[in-house]
Amino acid sequence: MTFVTSLTLESGDRAALDDIVGEIRDTVRRKGAELKGPHSDSPKQHFVSQYKQLDGEGDTFDSWSYTVYRRRVEIRGADDLARDIMTWDFPNSVHVTADIERVQHVGSTA
Repeated sequence: MTFVTSLTLESGDRAALDDIVGEIRDTVRRKGAELKGPHSDSPKQHFVSQYKQLDGEGDTFDSWSYTVYRRRVEIRGADDLARDIMTWDFPNSVHVTADIERVQHVGSTA
């Protein structure tokens, strides 16, 4: 039985995001594990209204906008390595989530 760890990394700082994804990619390859990705999603542009008063009514300033970048990678069958990567000290500007899925090989029974 194989475990697949899917990591999703998001950040408004594209350079920091790409650096972290590159470190993950290089580490997984160096350890000889199987890596799928990185896959890039289209950047998402967000707009936030800025009101001139705290009650959120009345006149507004120009909207504040920011972009969020996302990368996805899958680490297959290297549970200890994936667990180790999740303990890294990621920059505050990079948000990391992990999903773990148990994959059963064809023909095997659980």
